[in-house]
Amino acid sequence: MAKKVKKIKVTQTKSIIDRPKDQKATIEALGLGRPNYFRTHNDTPQIRGMVRKVSHLVKFEEIEE
Repeated sequence: MAKKVKKIKVTQTKSIIDRPKDQKATIEALGLGRPNYFRTHNDTPQIRGMVRKVSHLVKFEEIEE
């Protein structure tokens, strides 16, 4: 039986204008760039840390595939 892969959907909710460079780089590394863009990522500690760093700019939800 195949193991279910947990994923998270990350949606950018706010602009990165006037944000520090490290936050801009984190948004770019997540594959975002403009408000209302979203990407799905595997649920890993690295991705969770990136989401936590820019939690004031994004929202996320867990999904299962």
